[in-house]
Amino acid sequence: MQKFFEVEKNTSGKARAGKITTDHGEILTPIFMPVGTVASVKTVHQHELREDIKAQIILGNTYHLYLRPGMEIMQEAGGLHQFMNWEKPILTDSGGYQVFSLSSSRKMTEEGVKFKSHIDGSYHFISPEKSMEIQRQIGADIFMAFDECTPYPCEHNQAKLSMELTHRWLKRCIDWTNENQEIYGHKQHLFPIVQGSTYSDLRKISAEVISEAGADGNAIGGLSVGEPEEEMYRITDEVTDILPKDKPRYLMGVGTPWNIIESIGLGIDMMDCVMPTRNARNAMLFTWQGVMNMKNKKWEKDFSPLDEFGTSYVDRDYSKAYVRHLFVAKEYLAKQIASIHNLAFYLDLVKVAREHIIAGDFYEWKEQIIPQLKQRL
Repeated sequence: MQKFFEVEKNTSGKARAGKITTDHGEILTPIFMPVGTVASVKTVHQHELREDIKAQIILGNTYHLYLRPGMEIMQEAGGLHQFMNWEKPILTDSGGYQVFSLSSSRKMTEEGVKFKSHIDGSYHFISPEKSMEIQRQIGADIFMAFDECTPYPCEHNQAKLSMELTHRWLKRCIDWTNENQEIYGHKQHLFPIVQGSTYSDLRKISAEVISEAGADGNAIGGLSVGEPEEEMYRITDEVTDILPKDKPRYLMGVGTPWNIIESIGLGIDMMDCVMPTRNARNAMLFTWQGVMNMKNKKWEKDFSPLDEFGTSYVDRDYSKAYVRHLFVAKEYLAKQIASIHNLAFYLDLVKVAREHIIAGDFYEWKEQIIPQLKQRL
């Protein structure tokens, strides 16, 4: 029987190259996962995700898909893979983060969370069991336990109470999952989530509890919510010291290209973030040479390729001057070109990082490349 996760190459530090095997295909790690919140990675066709960007796995969002199109349509479609014509792996988050962000229109109890829809104002209730049921119906290959994500900053006692609630909810997620098998005939893998804000003592407790759950993989949540980068790295480092080495580690909601490289160096295997597409829609392009603001006048008469080191067709087919013109003219094509570029760059970034891990020089390369990535062009 094929193992869910195998470490293929370790380094002298924590960085490692691995392979995740799901019923919808293999994922070579470290990997970046484009975010397809409502069954769509914004402005990007599935064909481009597959053939040009080379995405190996994408994310769906439990909260948003539950509200629209709804689970009746999702089930009649045969799950999210069929609905959006994506045959590769899918990961869904539990909806916990979105509910957390609705702090002004939700009520949380031990049983779960009652919240007000951002679409039509209707009220809904999600419990740990309901979150598991929704994600089963979505048909994700990897699905997340229902948790509470604390804000930053957060008092120690608040973080502790939240973490303990997350742990109690995890038990209910596991119990429900064990009693209810897959509904579309493919294996679904549950990942619990480490919480504890930026408090080392809480993160240690949470990482140990999550490790003992014996899940197929583990996630680190509650970071990239406003804390300084160094705090994020410190907590990630402490948590990966504890999480099992033979299970994939997923750092949720991260981040910039340099965040990604640093996190890989701390033992992270999987990452996701809306940044490449959100920033692209605001004319920010990430490249191997640094960050480009495509609205800058300096590109007005620059007819060179968009990115001579880029791997996407848009990098070759369009000039800097043309893409700047599209942004200035507020043409939708600008957002599409920029999104495709950024996603292709992020996937290339983790591919090259993997190559350096295998070659044995990842940490030397990391120190050289991060200053370049941070430059403003």
